[in-house]
Amino acid sequence: MQNSLPLQGKTIVLTGTSKTATVVEDISSLGGQAVFAPLIETCEIIDINDGVHLECARQFNWLIFTSQNAVDAFAKKMDRSHLRASHFQGKIASIGTKTTEALEKLGFQVSFMPSVFSADVFVKEFPIIAGDNPTCLFIRGEKAKKTLKEGLPFKLKEWTVYETIERHDQKQVIIDCIQEYADVTVIFASPSAVDVYALDVASIVGWETVRVAAIGHITEAAILNHGAAVDIKPSVYTMQAVIEELTKVEERK
Repeated sequence: MQNSLPLQGKTIVLTGTSKTATVVEDISSLGGQAVFAPLIETCEIIDINDGVHLECARQFNWLIFTSQNAVDAFAKKMDRSHLRASHFQGKIASIGTKTTEALEKLGFQVSFMPSVFSADVFVKEFPIIAGDNPTCLFIRGEKAKKTLKEGLPFKLKEWTVYETIERHDQKQVIIDCIQEYADVTVIFASPSAVDVYALDVASIVGWETVRVAAIGHITEAAILNHGAAVDIKPSVYTMQAVIEELTKVEERK
């Protein structure tokens, strides 16, 4: 029955890029209302030397990806240079199931993924299987932390392929949502989105007016840094896991 759905009467605000919107149907099927209000967006960085960088990338022992956005930007560069996965000789390391799925769609086979979808765990586990003094290229976004570069015991080359842009046009959408609905959960998937929310929304309505969900301990730390509490944080760092955890909380009531 409709009333037995665990997220009935709940409003879930998604603050990430369009990638996070993939759970809208999941939320609806559980009876909840999804509000897509992206506080950040990503944009590929196009450079005149992209062709040269791609040619160099073909020679590395390992290519490392930590986000779907990096995969998407890399795919666009491959397409413009008429390259396929088979043109790259190295192995692929990935953080996260969605990142891995995006790579597999391009034809890559992922050889390593850490047990926890975190850069902190990656730097501990990756060296064990990476080989002796491997050449590694990290395909990254411009806001990527220094965890990999500083944490790996061998030299790491980096290629920044996309930038993150703050969006402040969703401010009133979120504020109206919080003021209109009684039970609102806001999901954060990155520190960048947390910072925009703190400036645009929490400064007006506070943090305590919503239930706060975080994907990953880095995002959690950003929320705590703003003096707020994290109510939902799944052990698996995916959007689907957040929805599953939220559902469990509601079912226990």
